[in-house]
Amino acid sequence: MSLDTTKKQELINAHQTHGTDTGSVEVQVAMLSERISKLSGHLQGNIHDFSSRQGLLKMIGRRKRLLSYLRSNSEQRYSSLIQKLGIRG
Repeated sequence: MSLDTTKKQELINAHQTHGTDTGSVEVQVAMLSERISKLSGHLQGNIHDFSSRQGLLKMIGRRKRLLSYLRSNSEQRYSSLIQKLGIRG
């Protein structure tokens, strides 16, 4: 469940902090969130796909670690990112 090039570029352009930014925490979390939503949709139809479920849990853990890192460094960037992505209830 990877993202195509155009979708990746749209996410990078929407969440980058400066012109050549492709790997900041905001961009990484946005890409992980998109992959998580695609994979969770796949798993609703394919209940017995356990290897994909394990990959989903790893992605959720990685996103959680990145968000906690961002929160410890900049609370303002953290709150704007979760509001923009619509995560964390």
